[in-house]
Amino acid sequence: MKHALVLLARSVRIKQSQYCKPGEKHNMSEAQSLIAEKVEELPADLRNVMAAVASLPEPYRLQIEPMIKRVANSTKRRRRILSLVQDALSQLRLDMKYLMFDLEATRRERDEYREQLEEKF
Repeated sequence: MKHALVLLARSVRIKQSQYCKPGEKHNMSEAQSLIAEKVEELPADLRNVMAAVASLPEPYRLQIEPMIKRVANSTKRRRRILSLVQDALSQLRLDMKYLMFDLEATRRERDEYREQLEEKF
Protein backbone atom coordinates (compact mmCIF):
# COMPACT_ATOMS: atom_id res chain seq x y z
CA MET A 1 0.00 0.00 0.00
CA LYS A 2 2.82 2.39 0.86
CA HIS A 3 4.46 1.64 -2.48
CA ALA A 4 1.27 2.54 -4.34
CA LEU A 5 0.95 5.83 -2.46
CA VAL A 6 4.55 6.77 -3.24
CA LEU A 7 3.99 6.09 -6.94
CA LEU A 8 0.77 8.09 -6.86
CA ALA A 9 2.51 11.04 -5.20
CA ARG A 10 5.30 10.91 -7.80
CA SER A 11 2.85 10.85 -10.68
CA VAL A 12 0.97 13.84 -9.28
CA ARG A 13 4.25 15.77 -9.03
CA ILE A 14 5.15 14.78 -12.59
CA LYS A 15 1.71 15.77 -13.86
CA GLN A 16 1.97 19.13 -12.07
CA SER A 17 5.48 19.74 -13.35
CA GLN A 18 4.33 19.34 -16.94
CA TYR A 19 2.25 22.49 -16.61
CA CYS A 20 4.24 24.56 -14.11
CA LYS A 21 7.64 26.13 -14.03
CA PRO A 22 10.00 24.88 -11.30
CA GLY A 23 9.01 26.30 -7.93
CA GLU A 24 5.55 27.36 -9.07
CA LYS A 25 2.31 25.91 -7.79
CA HIS A 26 -0.33 24.75 -10.24
CA ASN A 27 -2.96 27.47 -10.59
CA MET A 28 -6.29 26.08 -11.76
CA SER A 29 -7.69 29.46 -12.81
CA GLU A 30 -4.80 29.90 -15.26
CA ALA A 31 -5.53 26.51 -16.79
CA GLN A 32 -9.22 27.30 -17.00
CA SER A 33 -8.49 30.63 -18.70
CA LEU A 34 -6.37 28.83 -21.30
CA ILE A 35 -9.24 26.45 -21.93
CA ALA A 36 -11.68 29.36 -22.08
CA GLU A 37 -9.58 31.16 -24.70
CA LYS A 38 -9.50 28.03 -26.82
CA VAL A 39 -13.24 27.44 -26.38
CA GLU A 40 -14.26 31.01 -27.16
CA GLU A 41 -13.44 30.53 -30.82
CA LEU A 42 -16.66 30.35 -32.82
CA PRO A 43 -17.23 28.02 -35.76
CA ALA A 44 -16.38 29.51 -39.16
CA ASP A 45 -19.97 29.24 -40.37
CA LEU A 46 -21.24 31.27 -37.43
CA ARG A 47 -18.52 33.89 -37.92
CA ASN A 48 -19.51 34.12 -41.60
CA VAL A 49 -23.17 34.60 -40.68
CA MET A 50 -22.22 37.28 -38.15
CA ALA A 51 -20.15 39.09 -40.79
CA ALA A 52 -23.04 38.88 -43.27
CA VAL A 53 -25.47 40.24 -40.68
CA ALA A 54 -23.06 43.07 -39.87
CA SER A 55 -23.10 44.11 -43.55
CA LEU A 56 -26.92 44.29 -43.69
CA PRO A 57 -28.73 47.62 -43.65
CA GLU A 58 -29.34 48.89 -40.12
CA PRO A 59 -33.07 48.08 -39.77
CA TYR A 60 -32.52 44.44 -40.73
CA ARG A 61 -29.32 44.18 -38.77
CA LEU A 62 -30.97 45.47 -35.59
CA GLN A 63 -33.64 42.78 -35.88
CA ILE A 64 -31.25 39.89 -36.54
CA GLU A 65 -28.23 40.84 -34.37
CA PRO A 66 -29.79 39.92 -30.99
CA MET A 67 -30.69 36.47 -32.30
CA ILE A 68 -27.20 35.92 -33.72
CA LYS A 69 -25.64 37.02 -30.41
CA ARG A 70 -27.83 34.53 -28.52
CA VAL A 71 -26.76 31.77 -30.90
CA ALA A 72 -23.09 32.75 -30.48
CA ASN A 73 -23.40 32.82 -26.68
CA SER A 74 -25.18 29.48 -26.71
CA THR A 75 -22.44 27.99 -28.89
CA LYS A 76 -19.71 29.31 -26.59
CA ARG A 77 -21.54 27.97 -23.54
CA ARG A 78 -21.99 24.53 -25.12
CA ARG A 79 -18.33 24.39 -26.05
CA ARG A 80 -17.28 25.35 -22.52
CA ILE A 81 -19.56 22.69 -21.06
CA LEU A 82 -18.26 20.10 -23.51
CA SER A 83 -14.69 20.98 -22.61
CA LEU A 84 -15.43 20.68 -18.89
CA VAL A 85 -17.13 17.32 -19.40
CA GLN A 86 -14.20 16.05 -21.47
CA ASP A 87 -11.76 17.17 -18.78
CA ALA A 88 -13.86 15.50 -16.09
CA LEU A 89 -13.94 12.25 -18.08
CA SER A 90 -10.19 12.36 -18.59
CA GLN A 91 -9.66 12.87 -14.88
CA LEU A 92 -12.08 10.05 -14.10
CA ARG A 93 -10.19 7.69 -16.42
CA LEU A 94 -6.91 8.64 -14.75
CA ASP A 95 -8.41 8.17 -11.29
CA MET A 96 -9.71 4.75 -12.32
CA LYS A 97 -6.22 3.73 -13.46
CA TYR A 98 -4.78 4.81 -10.11
CA LEU A 99 -7.50 2.94 -8.24
CA MET A 100 -6.93 -0.23 -10.27
CA PHE A 101 -3.20 0.01 -9.62
CA ASP A 102 -3.84 0.54 -5.91
CA LEU A 103 -6.26 -2.39 -5.81
CA GLU A 104 -3.71 -4.70 -7.43
CA ALA A 105 -0.99 -3.54 -5.02
CA THR A 106 -3.33 -4.09 -2.08
CA ARG A 107 -4.16 -7.59 -3.31
CA ARG A 108 -0.47 -8.41 -3.71
CA GLU A 109 0.23 -7.18 -0.17
CA ARG A 110 -2.69 -9.19 1.20
CA ASP A 111 -1.41 -12.34 -0.52
CA GLU A 112 2.09 -11.75 0.85
CA TYR A 113 0.76 -11.30 4.39
CA ARG A 114 -1.33 -14.46 4.01
CA GLU A 115 1.71 -16.43 2.91
CA GLN A 116 3.72 -15.07 5.85
CA LEU A 117 0.89 -15.97 8.22
CA GLU A 118 0.63 -19.50 6.80
CA GLU A 119 4.40 -20.00 7.10
CA LYS A 120 4.23 -19.22 10.82
CA PHE A 121 1.62 -21.91 11.44
